Amino acid sequence: MKNISIQVEGMSCQHCVNSIEGALKEMGAKGKVDLKNNSVDVSFDENQITIELIKEAIEDQGYDVV
Repeated sequence: MKNISIQVEGMSCQHCVNSIEGALKEMGAKGKVDLKNNSVDVSFDENQITIELIKEAIEDQGYDVV
């Protein structure tokens, strides 16, 4: 499993947390949103998911990956 931290803008509440963590879970990644630091820590299998797909999943929820 690979672990990365992604800076994300536009997150402010529990709905944001649920949207992002849910989208990552659907694709087989585990995400942990940190609202205070505007970041998402993601654990994923590099053989199954790319960083670009993770960023796209977050952006599809309406947030900006920095």
